[in-house]
Amino acid sequence: MGEEIDALGYHRIETIDGRIVFEGDENAVARCNLWLRTAERVYVLAGECEAHSFTELFDGVKAMEWEAYIGKEDAFPVSGHSIKSVLTSIPDCQSIVKKAMADRLGSVYGLSWLPETGSKLAIEFFILKDHAYLMIDTSGVALHKRGYRPQTAPAPLRETLAAALVKIARPRENVLFWDPFCGSGTIPIEAALLMTNTAPGLSRAFAAESFAFLPKESWDRAREEARAAVTKTEFEAYASDMDPAMVKLAAACVRQAGMERQIRVFEKDALTITTEGRRGTVVCNPPYGERLSTLTEAEKLYRDMGRHFATLDAWQIYVLTSNEQFEKLYGRRADKKRKLYNGMIPCGFYQFFKREKKD
Repeated sequence: MGEEIDALGYHRIETIDGRIVFEGDENAVARCNLWLRTAERVYVLAGECEAHSFTELFDGVKAMEWEAYIGKEDAFPVSGHSIKSVLTSIPDCQSIVKKAMADRLGSVYGLSWLPETGSKLAIEFFILKDHAYLMIDTSGVALHKRGYRPQTAPAPLRETLAAALVKIARPRENVLFWDPFCGSGTIPIEAALLMTNTAPGLSRAFAAESFAFLPKESWDRAREEARAAVTKTEFEAYASDMDPAMVKLAAACVRQAGMERQIRVFEKDALTITTEGRRGTVVCNPPYGERLSTLTEAEKLYRDMGRHFATLDAWQIYVLTSNEQFEKLYGRRADKKRKLYNGMIPCGFYQFFKREKKD
């Protein structure tokens, strides 16, 4: 995600427990919501303070200039997390933050009661090692919901994770990109979005579009910029699955994403795919034996994948799975492995890109 922020021209300040803090101008909120492929949300950092006690948290939050963001009729629900800190009760922290904000806003606006009937600005606190960060969620619906998946497939892969897998695999215009366990087609769609330079959030709305403190023109400018940035490419991807229902779903998602030109969707057993005489890359998320199929079935599949994918000449193979014995079952040690999470499931992203030595 850091590289994506750099590419948009913004300055990174620090990384805090998986969150990247960066500086941006008034257009940054709109541009980042539209363009970030692997981020879940974009926040405005309203302020930060020490939080060794509830009193310190209350005073610190009340001292922040909330009136610069929240109007006298706006709603401001509070949620958050606390990690490695003295203040461990999330409900108590929520109550303290909410009361401090209400006291501040009530005093500024001369109100004893705040109606909260206007725009909704979701507030999130993040307390790490007794230091509190107070943020305003500008995304609303999480960024992994691009809007092209009309219904949920069994054990779906989040679009943000799919985008991360694609970026690691480095798709190229002259190399066929194939997901033979495509499900709803998320991995090929994210590859096509990347290769056409299509902003992943171009077809959806965001919470901050109703925020009075952000210029509405910035959203128009950002969308105009994104539409102009789309490029034509000869990149081609295959999305195949042996389940006809998944093929039908994937085809619908591809159409919704507007990527029919780049992606061919069809029914096929992953253990029968061939190179068709082309260079290629396989990126897939086969069943783990946890939510889909059984562990025994998944392990047999991995053995069969190892034998069959060995026939794909020098194709690069990328496999995401939670099975820690995958390399042994597949019959080959990965050239590289990345640790990732599919939801709450710890996984390995196994990368095979060197030609096997033959006896």
